[in-house]
Amino acid sequence: MRLYQEIGQQLRNAIQQGAYRAGDKLPAERDLAAQFSVSRSVVREALILLELEQCVEIRKGSGVYVLPPASVVPVVEPASDSVTCGVFELLQARQLLESEIAGFAALQATRNDIVELRKAVELERQQLSSGTIADDTDEHFHYLVAMATQNAALVAIVQESWKLRQRSGMWLNHHQDTSDFSARWAWFEDRMQILQAIQHRDAVAAKRAMWQHLENVKNKMLTQADISAADFDGYLFTSTPIDNNTTK
Repeated sequence: MRLYQEIGQQLRNAIQQGAYRAGDKLPAERDLAAQFSVSRSVVREALILLELEQCVEIRKGSGVYVLPPASVVPVVEPASDSVTCGVFELLQARQLLESEIAGFAALQATRNDIVELRKAVELERQQLSSGTIADDTDEHFHYLVAMATQNAALVAIVQESWKLRQRSGMWLNHHQDTSDFSARWAWFEDRMQILQAIQHRDAVAAKRAMWQHLENVKNKMLTQADISAADFDGYLFTSTPIDNNTTK
């Protein structure tokens, strides 16, 4: 169980035990972060989890409110265990979805979203400089971009796409970094471009930067792929060109 899930469970238990009643406003993010000794981004992830469960309602500009018990519904896990897709099929889907998400994030991001994205790219820079990188660093950045949209449904979609990747043996076999981290450094620069576009509220640039990042990932993986393998799907799913006529 991840940290945000643990915090979500503790908040859920507090609500069920009556510490917070229907209609009550939960403490501010910064207060919950101090209470649980975690970052505000972890608290935000936990609150979005509870919103997806219809346990709370997040009202932008107002706060987080507890919903009546009748509104709470069982959590149904997406059926991604039964879904199979090729490496390049998944990349195509992510390119279509996440480029739009990045563009929307540029319009919706708060100051705190920018701070958390900066922390994420700085952590990646430190890891790359030391010659190591955590497996979830890349995922965390994309998750934060989705969080910056302030839309729980988009966050859930991005989370599900990463679950598909993690359950794909084909992806794990293909996604191998070079020993000198050259690909990782290039992708780090891509993420810097995405961050800068979001920070400047440039939706067009953010969309293009995310599209190009995933295009770069695809091209690198094509050089590593065994095109004679039965599961190679690179020839089936070409990139969908971004709309160069898009305006701000």
